[in-house]
Amino acid sequence: MGEATRRRRKCESCDRRFTTYERAEGIDMKVIKKDGSKEFFSRDKIRRGLIKATWKRPVSIADIEDLIAEVESKLRDKNLTEIKSWEIGNLVINRLKKLDPLAYLLFATVYRDFDSLADFKEEINKLEK
Repeated sequence: MGEATRRRRKCESCDRRFTTYERAEGIDMKVIKKDGSKEFFSRDKIRRGLIKATWKRPVSIADIEDLIAEVESKLRDKNLTEIKSWEIGNLVINRLKKLDPLAYLLFATVYRDFDSLADFKEEINKLEK
């Protein structure tokens, strides 16, 4: 799933073995934000948001990394130089919904700018269906 190559290595000076993971450099893509400004795509920004949403949830860092790798793969397949932030958000949120519905709801509160309790209720009703 994650497009990383695992390598086992041995330190020449201490003789200890360790593992490294290598992956292709990030996507060279600009993200167009809601206000029209642009910034480079960042895996770390997605990771931070997901870690906040999955705090104290049964979601491992490996699950988060797999989700990010899926999203990055989908974006790479599109072969675009620019993409709107809401498109990336939709990719993330749809995968998070399958992974953990409560974490999805926490992420959605920020991503979808919930303004009231009614927004929460509406989203919970959608999840229950």
